[in-house]
Amino acid sequence: MLAPSVLALAGPADHAEASRVSQVSQTSQAAPLAEGDEPLALTLDELTPGEVPRVGSIEVSGRITNTDDRAWSTINLYPFIGDEPMTSPAELLEAQGLPTEVYVGPRVTDPGPYEVVDRLEPGESVEYSFTVARSRLPVDERGVYWFGVHALGQDEDGGRDTLADGRVRTFLPLIDTEPGGPGVGGDGLQPVSVVVPLRRRLLHTADGAVADPAGWATSLSDVGRLGSLSLMAEAGDDPTLTWLVDPALVDAVAQLAAGNPGRSLEATVDPEDQPVDGEGGATPSPDAPTDATTDDTSSEPGDESSSPTGGEGATASPEAPAAPTTPPPATEEQLDELDPDTRTAAVAAQRWLERMREVLGPQQQVLALPYGDLDVAAAGEHDPDLYDQARNRAGSRLEALDVDTDPGAGSPGGFVDLAGLAVLDDEDTVVVNDRMVGGRRGESPVPAVAEIDGRRVVVSSVGAASGGPGPGARRSTLAVRQRFLAEAAVRLVSAEDGRGEQPLVVTLPPSWSPEKPEQLLPGLQAADWVDLQTLADSTGGLDAPDVDTDALAYPDRQVREELPADQLEAAQQLVDTGRLLQDVLTLNDQVGSVVAAEAYSTVGYYARQAPAANVRAARTSTGFIRAQLGQVRITTPPGVTLSSESGRLPVSLENGLDVPVTVHLDARSDPPMSLEVPSSVDLPARGRVGVLVDATAQTEGVHNVTLMVTDRDGRPLGGQASLPIRSAQVSALIWLIIGSGAVLLLGAIATRVVRRVRTARAEHGQPDTQPEPRP
Repeated sequence: MLAPSVLALAGPADHAEASRVSQVSQTSQAAPLAEGDEPLALTLDELTPGEVPRVGSIEVSGRITNTDDRAWSTINLYPFIGDEPMTSPAELLEAQGLPTEVYVGPRVTDPGPYEVVDRLEPGESVEYSFTVARSRLPVDERGVYWFGVHALGQDEDGGRDTLADGRVRTFLPLIDTEPGGPGVGGDGLQPVSVVVPLRRRLLHTADGAVADPAGWATSLSDVGRLGSLSLMAEAGDDPTLTWLVDPALVDAVAQLAAGNPGRSLEATVDPEDQPVDGEGGATPSPDAPTDATTDDTSSEPGDESSSPTGGEGATASPEAPAAPTTPPPATEEQLDELDPDTRTAAVAAQRWLERMREVLGPQQQVLALPYGDLDVAAAGEHDPDLYDQARNRAGSRLEALDVDTDPGAGSPGGFVDLAGLAVLDDEDTVVVNDRMVGGRRGESPVPAVAEIDGRRVVVSSVGAASGGPGPGARRSTLAVRQRFLAEAAVRLVSAEDGRGEQPLVVTLPPSWSPEKPEQLLPGLQAADWVDLQTLADSTGGLDAPDVDTDALAYPDRQVREELPADQLEAAQQLVDTGRLLQDVLTLNDQVGSVVAAEAYSTVGYYARQAPAANVRAARTSTGFIRAQLGQVRITTPPGVTLSSESGRLPVSLENGLDVPVTVHLDARSDPPMSLEVPSSVDLPARGRVGVLVDATAQTEGVHNVTLMVTDRDGRPLGGQASLPIRSAQVSALIWLIIGSGAVLLLGAIATRVVRRVRTARAEHGQPDTQPEPRP
């Protein structure tokens, strides 16, 4: 319905306006009036109630600004209302795109100007407000009407005409029915589910701190997106909402609230629960020498009891069994020690968490996205296992907010391809948009739920989330609220007419920030025919019609923006490196999960905005952790010579970290030589321990040997040393010659001793009774 009949206009001014607009709308040659071309710019800031009331009046207020380069005076303000209702989502979508100059309804001129602005200088702005009695609005048919304000002024030359010099418009529903009448739910109410996404681009620095604390402080403030969404929910009267939350976002806010500490290697398990010295691994000896006098204190081969995660073959997992604990908020004393940006972010984060704990009451439904808001389409294409890891890491509870969650999925744009749908769990509540399932131009009806290739999905209305018509801010809080009410109204009217419309599901735009958070939910709740429900309640009992996969829409832009395989590989490498770090830390069973959380955030949907930066962040963190692992060093003598076919090689291990580690040795050599190393070695923080490696050679010669520090599964940590071992076995003949020489030497020594005794006795006059020894 582009242009209603101009015959319903009231007053000569309206006839003049309609005549001009009619001519414009009937010729395709006419250029539309661009927003801002009118000399007077109006906003619509308050509209109470947000529907045509049964009785009483509508309160209207806003601001008028002179955008011209000359003054305007005697500016008369009039409300206007459409003369025919819109009754379908398709009509609302068409109306939203109407050019500014198209006539949409007559002015309400009785009893006269509703407000007059005496004079506006160039650039000057003033507020306006007035009320319109219900009796002045000549509408009585159910549906959605145009409503707005016209401004007619006089320029400096005294010129005045009947055409509007400024205008603003929105949608105004009329239901005018008592609760208990016909409706979708049989109780005269229209179910509406508002999905509030909590997602944001998230990166960490190399040491695990949250990057860009200043940006987070802005986002969490009352005027930022995350802060305004929490204020929006707080302003309602215990509204029933559905939250689509990235658990990584909540954890990042908790980390900021704690002062944004970096990744910790400190103990997370009780040292008393670990094996005592001698039960597994070499006994720590900070003062152990590094030469051949080192005692062999290694344990028996095959003893894996010193490993904090189990015996050989056990896989260190960042998801199980221990989940990272939520750090406590920073105290006032700790806040005072932070730099200004971090302190501001910490204070904003603490306030946001407190508010969200109050907001997320029992009537809310909280859906947890895969951790880090994983790009499901990319994971389905390149690494399905990564989705399983991110889903497991998300868990079923947001500890920082003290709330349980259900699994959910969906992209910020509302599109998920078949590969992405295939990797999702059956329990996931998947939210897509109606354009994906056939509602490309707002055609009706689009089901609130559908089944795609065996997967049940919830369908959200793109039109309802797109805001109001121009001119002016199409996504102001009031414009969005009125669009919600309008979409709900046309569905309710269609259901009453027997057309079988369904609940309205609308997802707030991912980047939308309500500039007046207090307007949205109270305005929806004030409409007694609107029933705010969770997704589970509004769609749980609905049949899901099957959608032909060939009819699905997945724009080329979505395909182009999917994260490439190398980005997912970089994230997986960081996950694996975190597991390796956890595997060698004797008393920390959580750092692997912490590192994995950082990795998943580098392959989230928001990583599409700057994929190169996210790959760089993942690789930088991997390098940082590898450098930490490299601080476990090994030293050996420059070379060793075996005097027999076997011997012991002295090795010294040094831990440069501030925490204890449990490591293993991997010895490799040229055959034929075998090396036996201890099953594990426990190293104290900043300490050394010496061990002896048994070496056995079957042949003479020089053998090149390499010793590497590894985890229990043989994955190298970085520290290694190489040396030559010379095997010089001595033959039996040589041993015979050496033995004979020893006998002769002993005989000579005995003869000399006897002669000295005889000489001494002769000098004292004593007879020699000792026989001369035979050589």
